[in-house]
Amino acid sequence: MVLRYRGRRVPRRGVLSGDPLHHTAGVGRIALPIKASDLAANSAEIFKFGNRAGILVRTPSGELRAFSATCTHLNCIVQYRDDIGHIWCACHNGHFDLNGLNVSGPPPAPLEAYVVNVREDEIVVSRG
Repeated sequence: MVLRYRGRRVPRRGVLSGDPLHHTAGVGRIALPIKASDLAANSAEIFKFGNRAGILVRTPSGELRAFSATCTHLNCIVQYRDDIGHIWCACHNGHFDLNGLNVSGPPPAPLEAYVVNVREDEIVVSRG
């Protein structure tokens, strides 16, 4: 499985290159360049949150949730697996549920959760 962001291959380790975000006022808060209506249920997008990767998930029921995309085991970049409804780390088969809790594999801790707000069709992600 190849992880992609807007058609580009995303590294499984380290941070994403480039700056696909539009920064808004305040530290630790960003407006994502994708619209809420563009993210289908049971899918996800990787985004850059400062110098780290984040993952925005639209759950099968339609809720938007965001987390750090850095696995708590060895800092690999996680991805969303729509076939099992989990956030998954390909490096060592770590699994996180849609609340970011580590449920299987070697990750020792949950993913850091972010706050998601939608204003009209704009998605704003911030630290909680």
